[in-house]
Amino acid sequence: MTTTLFERGQVNQIRVHVLPTKRFKTFAVSLYAGVPLKEETVTKAALTPFVLRRGTASYPETTLFREQLEHMYGAGFGFDIYKRGNYQIVTFRMDTINDYFVQSADSLLQQTFSFLGDVFTNPLTENGGFRSSYVKAEKDNVRKKLESIINDKARYAAERCMEEMFKGDVYRLNPLGSREQLEGITEQSLYQSYSDWLQNAHLDLYVVGDTTLEEVTALVEKYFRLSRTSSPEYSHDAVEFRKGEVNSVIERLNVNQGKLNMGLRTEITYGDDRYASALMYSGILGSYPHSKLFVNVREKASLAYYASSRYDGHKGLATIQSGIEIQNYEKALNIIKEQLESMRQGQISELEMSQTKAMIRNQLQEMQDSAFEMIAYDFNRVLSGKDRPAEELLAQVEAVTQQDIVDAAQTFHLDTIYFLTGQKEE
Repeated sequence: MTTTLFERGQVNQIRVHVLPTKRFKTFAVSLYAGVPLKEETVTKAALTPFVLRRGTASYPETTLFREQLEHMYGAGFGFDIYKRGNYQIVTFRMDTINDYFVQSADSLLQQTFSFLGDVFTNPLTENGGFRSSYVKAEKDNVRKKLESIINDKARYAAERCMEEMFKGDVYRLNPLGSREQLEGITEQSLYQSYSDWLQNAHLDLYVVGDTTLEEVTALVEKYFRLSRTSSPEYSHDAVEFRKGEVNSVIERLNVNQGKLNMGLRTEITYGDDRYASALMYSGILGSYPHSKLFVNVREKASLAYYASSRYDGHKGLATIQSGIEIQNYEKALNIIKEQLESMRQGQISELEMSQTKAMIRNQLQEMQDSAFEMIAYDFNRVLSGKDRPAEELLAQVEAVTQQDIVDAAQTFHLDTIYFLTGQKEE
């Protein structure tokens, strides 16, 4: 794996990260805008990119907006909204072909920045707010997305488990906000919140492609017309960690298949030197097809349609998700608890160790083939304050011993058990 070094600068209070490379035929551009998760701002911040993508001052109609992307040889444009730790993050992405491969009068990288800068800093406004028809349509769109969660029972159970586990913590909030808050948003209140968001968000702009830091910095200066007074840094507070009684929640809905979800807390986060050990812990427990949960709960005991675990190093959190026959709740719960205990006892085979290291190695190596994956990986550094290049993480993973995993396992404490079951008693 080759060392990939981003060059870094700052302009208009935006942090700029550029990876000059001729490996890709396109320019990958990502703009990260992060704000602390807050009940009072989360819904407006989530609605904002939906409205921004409808039109800008230069391309007021959505059809013109899309046509402009076509003029740029079918450039890709999209956005995501999610949470990392206690932050709500909106990521805008553009994927534009390198000028070298097309006959274009104007630089496509320049057109990309002109377009993205327009979307982000020069939206279409009317009467001191956003265009009302766009706000109304996108409020409906976000409402439908929030309502659709209940129809996807696996996702619903995962969300509810987090709500129960983080009752007194902003992490309980859905990054898309809430339906209740959507109702009261007006064109003017959304525009006011967008202006605050623009002023106060943590902004990181990434470019991977055949360019230079100097070129990108000049383009940001020209097309991102912002009068920001500061460039806030993500705070890297230690996670709040408390070991308490296990909280059990049973919820009844009209479902045929039960959803058993569990949340574990750990003090090991992305910035911790034990991060590689925690990755290995989660990998052996339930991240892969050879993992304990998959093999023992699903394959051997035939108790689950799916069973896996995920580890979030930005929150100090591991989650277990499984779909089971409703009557198998106690059995499945006990077998999952046995897997957690076997990790603590060090019942880990050489095969589990080598297979998990191979899976993590493959993921880290495959990441080098995707510009956007490389960007997402580097963004962990910004978010956590910990610089850990992929090759360094790989070396740390390769060096993890069975005892390291046992030590990590002692820090994972079961916090919440959530079971979504049918409406009638079995």
